[in-house]
Amino acid sequence: MADPILRPATADDVDAVTDLFHEGWHDVHPGLVPDGLTDRRTREAFHDRVTQRVAVTDDTTVAEVDGAVAGFIMVSGDEAEQVYVGRAFRGSGVAGVLLTEAEHQIAAAGHDVAFLAVVRGNERAQAFYAKQGWVDEGDYDYPVTALGEQFISPCRKFTKRVR
Repeated sequence: MADPILRPATADDVDAVTDLFHEGWHDVHPGLVPDGLTDRRTREAFHDRVTQRVAVTDDTTVAEVDGAVAGFIMVSGDEAEQVYVGRAFRGSGVAGVLLTEAEHQIAAAGHDVAFLAVVRGNERAQAFYAKQGWVDEGDYDYPVTALGEQFISPCRKFTKRVR
């Protein structure tokens, strides 16, 4: 496998990022978040969200491997808000490259400490973040809006000093 190439997401990436986001979210979250939230996490909802983030906020970075979008991050302020890697690329090192890029972007925006939220019960992600030097700060109720409805996602908050 070639080394991942990081670049800003473009409109041409929306479908690939949507598919990774939808697949990755549904690989982990059902049964760990409120049922109403799971029902609202449709491919169309992810597509709308990705389109908005790529077109308006321009905060999405993709990792491309051999011409395919292997994963992506979305950074918002001091938060590594989304970190997703496609099934075929999990365990390949792509996630570490993306997370390091998120840390660099957060530091470049002037933040000393980055944070991210991981749904409680996602042990694989929690172990990955800890291995990358992130500190588990404990339970964190993460507010989520999905198709106009508010939910609280039960998470763990992780932080890392980035500057």
